[in-house]
Amino acid sequence: MSEPHPRRAAITGIGVVAPNGTTTETFWKSTKEGLSVLDRVTREGCEHLPLRVAGQIREFDPSAAVEERFLVQTDRFTHFAMTAADLALDDARLPRSDTDGSPFSVGVVTAAGSGGGEFGQRELQQLWGKGSRFVGPYQSIAWFYAASTGQISIRRGFKGPCGVVAADEAGGLDALAHAARAVRRGTEVIVTGSTEAPLAPYSVVCQLGYGELSTADDPARAYRPFTSAACGFVPAEGGAMLVVEDEDSALDRGAQVRGVLAGHAATFTGASRWEESRHGLAQAVRGALDEAGLAPEEIDVVFADALGVPEADRAEALAIADALGAHGRRVPVTAPKTGVGRGYCAAPVLDAAAAVLAMEQGVIPPTPNVFDICHDLDLVTGRARAAELRTALVLSRGLMGSNSALVLRRGTAGAVQ
Repeated sequence: MSEPHPRRAAITGIGVVAPNGTTTETFWKSTKEGLSVLDRVTREGCEHLPLRVAGQIREFDPSAAVEERFLVQTDRFTHFAMTAADLALDDARLPRSDTDGSPFSVGVVTAAGSGGGEFGQRELQQLWGKGSRFVGPYQSIAWFYAASTGQISIRRGFKGPCGVVAADEAGGLDALAHAARAVRRGTEVIVTGSTEAPLAPYSVVCQLGYGELSTADDPARAYRPFTSAACGFVPAEGGAMLVVEDEDSALDRGAQVRGVLAGHAATFTGASRWEESRHGLAQAVRGALDEAGLAPEEIDVVFADALGVPEADRAEALAIADALGAHGRRVPVTAPKTGVGRGYCAAPVLDAAAAVLAMEQGVIPPTPNVFDICHDLDLVTGRARAAELRTALVLSRGLMGSNSALVLRRGTAGAVQ
C-alpha cells in the first residue's frame, strides 16, 4: 500500500494594505517600479518627535471596508488586517465567512509586534482628561496583540486553529510557518499574516529607545541599508494577509496556487547582537533549505532583512555567504522595503507577498534609494531585473534577537507554459 501524498501548504490568496498601495495590484506595481513613498511623518502629535521619516498609509478609509460595529472595537492595525484578509479571501475565491457549514476548517494566525497603540492612547487621554466614565470597554481588547486574529475569526465565523505570534520582526515569517504546519497537519485553510500601525505618538515614543531607528530628515537618505551611509531603519504601517491551504484541495476546487510555503527555520541570538546574528541567520537559512529539500544553488532570489545598521548589514551579507556558499555572492538580492519602510512583523510578510508576485511575473523588484553598495552582494537596484524564478528565500531578524528564514516555491499560477 502506497504512502499517502504529503500535504503541501499553498498560497492561494494575497491581500495587501501598504504605504505604496492599498490593494495587491497597486502594491506590486509600485514595488516593481521601485517607487519610494517614504516621507515626512505628518501624524498629529508626532511633529515634534525625533522620528522624521516613515512609511505612512495616507489613503485608507476603514469605514469603507469594515462594519461600524467592528470599527469601534478595534485599532488601526486591526482595520488593516481585516481589510487585507478580505482581499486575500477574495483573491483565493473563498467565501469571506462560513457558508458551507464547516467553520472549523478555517483558522487564523497573525503576528504583531506593537499592538493597538493608537486606540490605547486615545482611551488613556480620555481617562486622564475626562475621567474613567469616558473610557470604553474595548480598551481591554483593542490594544492586545491577538486582536486581529480574534476579530478576523469572529467577524467571519472561522473556528479552526487560531493563534498569534507576539514577537519582533521575525515573527511575521514565524506566523506563516505556523499556518503551513497547521495545513500540513490537516486544517483546510489558514488566513495568516501581519499588519502594524506604529505611528501614533505613543507608539513612536516607545520606539525612540531603539538605537537602530533612523532619525534622518531626508526621505531619500533615511533608510539606505548595505551602503556606507546606512543610518538605521524607518518604521512603516500596513502589512499583508495570505490565504494558505492544502495544495491538492486548492487545485481540486480550481484555485490558482500562487506559491508554496516550502521551508522555514528560526533561531535566537539576542537583542542587538548583530555580529552574532550572522551565525543565527545562516543557521536559519540552512534549516529552511533542509525542510524545503533544496540545495543552496537552487535559490533564485533573496529578499533581505536589510536593517540599515552597518554592523547588521555586514552580518546579513556574511550570513548569506555562509549559508549559500559561493552561490551567495551570485544570487540576486533585493530589499523593496527601503521604499515603504520597515513595518516590524508586517515587513517580512510584505516581502513574502512580493516574492510570490516576483516569481509569478519573472521579475525581481529593485531596492529603492540604494546605489552605493559596500557589501559583497548582487543587490538589485535602480530598475527591476527580469529572471526566471522558481524559488525565493525571505529573511528577517528582530531587534530583540530573533532570526527567521522562509523558502517559497513558485506555484502553478507562475509556471512557465
